[in-house]
Amino acid sequence: MNRLPVHNPATGELITELPADDEASVQARYTAARASQPAWAATPLAERKACIERFRGAVVRETNSLAATMTRETGKPIRMSRNELTGLLPRIDFFLGMVEPVIAPEQVFDEAGTREVIQHEPLGVVANISAWNYPWFVGCNVILPALLTGNSVLYKPSEYAAMTGLEITRLLHEAGVPKDVVACLVGAGPVGSALLAQPVDGVFFTGSHATGRRIAQAVQGRFIKLQLELGGKDPSYVCDDVDVRAAAESLADGAMYNTGQSCCSVERIYVHDKVHDEFVQAFVDTVNGYRLGDPMADDTYIGAITRAPQLEVLQSQVDDAVVKGARLLTGGHRKPGPGNWFEATVLADVDHRMELMREESFGPVIGIQKVSGDEEAVRLMNDTRYGLTAGVYTRDETRAKRLLSQLRAGSVYWNCCDRVSPRLPWSGVGDSGVGLTLSSYGIQTFTRPKAWHLRSA
Repeated sequence: MNRLPVHNPATGELITELPADDEASVQARYTAARASQPAWAATPLAERKACIERFRGAVVRETNSLAATMTRETGKPIRMSRNELTGLLPRIDFFLGMVEPVIAPEQVFDEAGTREVIQHEPLGVVANISAWNYPWFVGCNVILPALLTGNSVLYKPSEYAAMTGLEITRLLHEAGVPKDVVACLVGAGPVGSALLAQPVDGVFFTGSHATGRRIAQAVQGRFIKLQLELGGKDPSYVCDDVDVRAAAESLADGAMYNTGQSCCSVERIYVHDKVHDEFVQAFVDTVNGYRLGDPMADDTYIGAITRAPQLEVLQSQVDDAVVKGARLLTGGHRKPGPGNWFEATVLADVDHRMELMREESFGPVIGIQKVSGDEEAVRLMNDTRYGLTAGVYTRDETRAKRLLSQLRAGSVYWNCCDRVSPRLPWSGVGDSGVGLTLSSYGIQTFTRPKAWHLRSA
C-alpha cells in the first residue's frame, strides 16, 4: 500500500504516514461516487441541510483538537488555526441559509397556457483539489455547497494538509453524509492526476497558477465545469491623507497574517511620497513586534513555512531586490536550525524590475514603493498578470471609489485588506483564475440550469 509521510514544518519531524490512494482506488472512489449521487440528489434538501448542521456542531465541539492537527501539519500559528475554524461557522450558516432560495425553481413566464421555468440541477460528481494554507476555508467553500446542491464530491486535500482533509471527511460522515457521497483522496500529484482522469462533471481547484495551468490542460476538450482559484500579487495604495499608523498596522497584518501564506495577502504596497517615510517607519515597528516561534504557542504570530521549497523562493526574491537597489529594513533571512523558518521581511526602495514586486511571494516578505500620486499608483498596481485583490487607504470615499474602479481585481478594499466575506463572490481576473466561490453565485456554480417549457393541453 502507498504511504504519504506527514512532517511537522516547524521541526522537520515525521508526524505519521498515512495510507495513500493510487489509480485503482481513485477509480473505485469515482465509481462509488457516481453510483451514489442520484440518491443523494433525491434526498430532501432539509435532510441534506441537517447533515451540514450536524457537521457544524462537530466543528464547534472539536475546535481545539482540529486546530492542533492543522497547526502540527501546516505550521500555522495555533490562534490562527482556531480563528479559521471559528471563522468557518458564519460561512456554514450562509450556505445553509441561502441554498434554498438560490436553487429554488424560477418561473419566468406564464401566459396563454405556457409557462417557462428554470430549475437548478446538480452537476453530478465534483472533483475538489484543495489547498493547504486555509484547508477548512478552501475545502469547505467547495464541499459544502456542492453537497447541499446534491452533488457527490471527490476531495483531494493538499498533501501538506491531508490529516485535516481526513478530519473534514470524518466529521461529514459522522454527520450523516454517506461515505460514497464524499470521499477523501490522500496523496500528492499522482493522485490528483488520477482524479482528473475520471469522467467527473466539474473540477474545482485552489492553488498555484502553475498547477492550475496543468489542470486546465489535463481537462481541455472535455467541456466540463472548470473553476481555478489561483494566486495573486495583491497591491495596496496608501494615499497622502491617511492616519499613517492605523494604515501601517492594518497593512502589516494583511501582509504577515498566516505567515504571509494567503492568496490574498498584501504583497505590494505603494505609498504616496508625502507620507512614505512615516509610513515605512510605522510599518517596520509593527512587524518587529510580531513574534516568530513555536506555532503551538498562543503568542506566536509568525509560524513556519509549510513547504520547504518556498524558502528558496523567498530568499531569491530578497537577494534579487537587494542586488537591484532595495533597502532591507528588517528580516531577510532563513532562520537556522530544524524546520522551515523565514524572518518577517520588509524592503523599501523597490521597483518593478524586482521579482519581489512581480511574482507571488507566499511568505512573510513585503516590498514598499514610493509613488508620486494616484495616477502612478494605479498604473503600478495594474502592472501585473494577476488580479485577485487590491486596496486603497484614504479618508476620502469618493477618491477611493474612483481609484478602485480602475483596478483589475476580483475584490477591492477601502481602508481594509486580506478580507473574505461569505456574502461576496471570491474571484479573480487574469492569472488569478476563473470561476468563483462564496456568495449566492458560489452556491449556484455547483448546479446547471435546466429550461422547462410547459404548455397545458
